[in-house]
Amino acid sequence: LPDFAEVRGQEPVKRALEIAAAGGHNLLMVGPPGSGKSMLARRFPSILPPLSQREALEATQIHSVMGLTTKEHPLLTQRPFRAPHHTISAGGMAGGGNPYPRPGEISLAHHGVLFLDELPEFHKDVIEVLRQPMEEGIISVVRSAASETYPCDFTLLCAMNPCKCGWYGHPSGRCRCTPAQVKRYLGKLSGPLLDRIDLFAEVPPLEFEALSDRSPGESSAAIRARVTQARARQSARFGPDGPTCNAAMGQEALRRWCALDPEGQALMKGAYEHMGLTARSYDRILRVARTIADLDGAAAILAHHLAEAIQYRESDYFAS
Repeated sequence: LPDFAEVRGQEPVKRALEIAAAGGHNLLMVGPPGSGKSMLARRFPSILPPLSQREALEATQIHSVMGLTTKEHPLLTQRPFRAPHHTISAGGMAGGGNPYPRPGEISLAHHGVLFLDELPEFHKDVIEVLRQPMEEGIISVVRSAASETYPCDFTLLCAMNPCKCGWYGHPSGRCRCTPAQVKRYLGKLSGPLLDRIDLFAEVPPLEFEALSDRSPGESSAAIRARVTQARARQSARFGPDGPTCNAAMGQEALRRWCALDPEGQALMKGAYEHMGLTARSYDRILRVARTIADLDGAAAILAHHLAEAIQYRESDYFAS
């Protein structure tokens, strides 16, 4: 797999990707063309934790329905990474077919990653079909001859430009979009969908010094080791019958494992009031903070874990 050691700069984005991998969190990267969004996304699988036996069997079952397994490779050994083109239909994303419904891209990404590059270019009904499966982890596909329910517990990884031409906010001033055009472009993503994104990461253009630096960055193996340790802490915490990762925590687990001390309560209260958070985004911040604490090896969520989770909550592009 492509290695993160080849990536120049972009340390804050790498950190966001590490958190996403460690906790199974959804992430959206926003930045101008050539800043490295797609390159970073293609290296994301190299830091994902290995599949457990149960996860491998479940993912293999779905792929076998589509004839994607072979006698030479009957069992999936790496987490799926699905990257459909933005011209995909809603049926291709959710699943369908006649006379019997087959799994779509979101189910083929089960226990893996669904990468949507140029997110606003996807048709609106294709994007909106993600909302319910992202919450429930399953999707029911109904056709005239039969109906099927497929699992779709995936990590959503997205990338997009800040405007149609791609250069909004760039220091060169190359953007020629009007404020109305920028607003219309960003408005293609609905509030309910953005509310389901855990981490927003801005990918700025690289400085010359970072681009010309030939020293290797941190390797994927080193990042993956930290991610695997964090996942091991989650497995020990939840047990074999619990959630597979922090992103899948329910309300009972949130109350038990994401309790805040008085300092954290005060910090969260200020963020909730000033950022206009919803109940869903409040819970997602707690899940991300729990993952950051796991990466830190901490038993409890401390104030600096929570502060880092809050700073990833929303991009300035959407806030404006």
